[in-house]
Amino acid sequence: MKHLIIFALIFSSALSFAQYEEAQPFAESINRQDLKELLYVYASDFFQGRETGKLGQKRAVTFLKEFYEKRGIAPAKGTDDYFQSMELTIKGEAVSTENVVAIIEGSTKPDEYVVISSHLDHEGIKNGQIYNGADDDGSGSVALLEIAEAFQKAAEAGKGPQRSVIFLHVSGEEKGLLGSKYYTDNPLYPLANTIADFNIDMVGRTDPKRESDNRNYIYLIGSDRLSNELHEISEEANKATTNIELDYTYNAEDDPNRFYFRSDHYNFAKNNIPVIFYFNGTHADYHKPTDTVEKIEFDLLEERARLVFYTAWEVANRKDRLVVDKSK
Repeated sequence: MKHLIIFALIFSSALSFAQYEEAQPFAESINRQDLKELLYVYASDFFQGRETGKLGQKRAVTFLKEFYEKRGIAPAKGTDDYFQSMELTIKGEAVSTENVVAIIEGSTKPDEYVVISSHLDHEGIKNGQIYNGADDDGSGSVALLEIAEAFQKAAEAGKGPQRSVIFLHVSGEEKGLLGSKYYTDNPLYPLANTIADFNIDMVGRTDPKRESDNRNYIYLIGSDRLSNELHEISEEANKATTNIELDYTYNAEDDPNRFYFRSDHYNFAKNNIPVIFYFNGTHADYHKPTDTVEKIEFDLLEERARLVFYTAWEVANRKDRLVVDKSK
């Protein structure tokens, strides 16, 4: 029996490595030059800091929509041509805004869904200064675009995901995670069939407070909160591919920063959906007009985006859906 178990583990590992090998050419389409070109547009003054409901945010959602249109990635059902329109109450005022949602339907399990999310908004204009939010969350926004394009290239090559993959750009994060709350309160696809959310929020810089000489890291938050299996898959995917240092500092239950509760994955976790929050930590430019594209470390952004892609690829293509073995 012992020999059978060892054989099963080896066989399972071999299958996983084959999966990542198949994904590799699509992951490598996520590259720093494309990320740089996208971010220099998305975090430019033209978008006026992308404040929820303002002109700059409207320009941003149009930019995202056009990206998906040009690559033949379909709008999510129930949207108005990629837009999930909503009216939010912000500081007592009604604000009209929209999430942007695209989808690649699964080949064999189209009614099960993997969500990859980032927030499209930022702080806008304050005292005449534009808060461009290159890291927060321009970095996550363009990473999500490149990941979506990689999945689409795989689909066009006849190797599309078995489960459907939803690309969710939410508005209103800076106003209190409002766009992701709206999505989970008004889901376009059943939450009961939503397998996981991979949330990308600030992945283009490094944390100056981190006590390590290794800049090739990413903070992971939430991977083991609801599903031990998701945590194990995340670790395996990283070891087999990018081999980034996975830092769990802010995953601690007693983290005084409470980052687990402070980005859009939390609205999925509240609904018992396993999550991973990818995060580089804060820095001196956090929520300041100095969060600009020139400070983005595009080699790191490339590696981190590839890691999200590989991990989502594994979850979207594995035989069984994730086991949720913990409660929120």
